[in-house]
Amino acid sequence: MKGVVWAVFLFAVGSLAQLAATPAAPQAKGEIGATGRVRTYYVAAEEVEWDYAPLGMDMATGKPFEGTAAAYTQPGPTSIGHVYRKALYREYTDGTFATRKPRLPQDEYLGLLGPILRAEVGETIKVVFKNNASRPFSMHPHGVFYEKASEGSMYADNVPHDQKMGSMVPPGGTFTYQWEVPERAGPGPEDPSSIVWLYHSHVDEYKDVASGLVGAIIVARPGQANPDGTPRDVDREIVALFAGFNENQSWYVQENVAAHISAADQQALNKRDARLSEPHMYISFTGKGFAETNFKFSVNGYLYGNGPVITMTQGQRVRWYLLDVGDVVNFHTPHWRGNLVTYHHARTDVFSMLPAGMETADMVPDAPGQWILHCQVDDHHQAGMLTRYEVLP
Repeated sequence: MKGVVWAVFLFAVGSLAQLAATPAAPQAKGEIGATGRVRTYYVAAEEVEWDYAPLGMDMATGKPFEGTAAAYTQPGPTSIGHVYRKALYREYTDGTFATRKPRLPQDEYLGLLGPILRAEVGETIKVVFKNNASRPFSMHPHGVFYEKASEGSMYADNVPHDQKMGSMVPPGGTFTYQWEVPERAGPGPEDPSSIVWLYHSHVDEYKDVASGLVGAIIVARPGQANPDGTPRDVDREIVALFAGFNENQSWYVQENVAAHISAADQQALNKRDARLSEPHMYISFTGKGFAETNFKFSVNGYLYGNGPVITMTQGQRVRWYLLDVGDVVNFHTPHWRGNLVTYHHARTDVFSMLPAGMETADMVPDAPGQWILHCQVDDHHQAGMLTRYEVLP
């Protein structure tokens, strides 16, 4: 409990400091979409069976799951295991949504993250969104400029629903978002040539994100991007999402319980360990560790290094974009073993992040070999929040 209280305090202090350091500035309308270039993406929300540990072992230790690792990954009478039904953003080639756009082999490590959306300052991001899931979802961006129709967030803002249909796209529905990328959405004077923003569903932000709907927007300075939107002064880009997904708050928790825990064990849980909150919404379990095992402290949706190894070459200019989402337990300290990064003009191998954090760090790796990137918070590391990266000579 002391750890939770301390995390709440840090979150509050960090949030207040961030608000104090970010004055609101009026945006000149003429700066928006200045280049006239529009980058169009076709993105669908889809329900999948997501495997947090597809390799079936602790890849950091090279051993089978045991102890704490087994508790977070192995199915049992009071635990779901490592396969959960989730909703994820996936990219398609065009507006027919007939052909999934494949990821490049070097990007398979992105895991459950949605497609990377790119733009250069002065451009426009257009997203044709189709909801292939069974409940309403949306796409809400951070950082960029949008009209109310393209905000993608549901709340009482005195705007008629028919004027902001993108705030809640029904199952089977389609909506086209238009997000402008003015100067204030791009790198600041002290930033590198590109920075990262989050996007996520915001019909019910907590449950939507817990269900898996999150991705990254990368914005480059004007004149500093390649035709595909990648920054010119970087050889390799990596996006890493540090998230303790709270599967207890997922829209699919009851489906996951039904799929992985027997009816007899469910009855036992319901008698001793469960409290049903809001019928057909979610279940809060206590008493046998059920709720705790449903916190998946992952990097890009993988536990214990079970994602594809991130590769780079010694001496390459590597840019890391780090993201953090979730509730109050998602205070993370990403730590690189073996190599250093430049972060806010200082060299380090670890820094702190708060929920909804979006950070950029540059690396020129000099130590060949396979290393881990993990959360330095002990509980999170023990729960599996780590990934592997390899520096090739």
